[in-house]
Amino acid sequence: MAIFSVYVVNKAGGLIYQYDNYVPRAEAEKTFSYPLDLVLKIHDEKVVVSFGQRDGIRGIKFIVLADPRQSGIDSLLRKIYEIYSDFALKNPFYSLEMPIRCELFDQNLKGALEIAEKAANFGPGS
Repeated sequence: MAIFSVYVVNKAGGLIYQYDNYVPRAEAEKTFSYPLDLVLKIHDEKVVVSFGQRDGIRGIKFIVLADPRQSGIDSLLRKIYEIYSDFALKNPFYSLEMPIRCELFDQNLKGALEIAEKAANFGPGS
């Protein structure tokens, strides 16, 4: 199970934070000639978009892109909100609606994502 990305969007709709947790390996660059011989295959793998908005900060949206089999996304969104309030909002150099550039926020978010992926369930007390 995987959590692919985390986004934080401000109330104006601007992206203030993006973290790509699962980045596929970059393949060697390929060149093609026309016409392209493409074969499309149907995969049953999907990406689920989970939206979370907490009442404490109206307008800030936390978005997690995850495997549909990943459980505990709601708990993870609560944890991300907690990390945001602890490490971004309490940072004296951070201004609301501005991009989040805080090392402690990054470290704690990465730790929360690792725990959520390993446990496959991110419940209370984590």
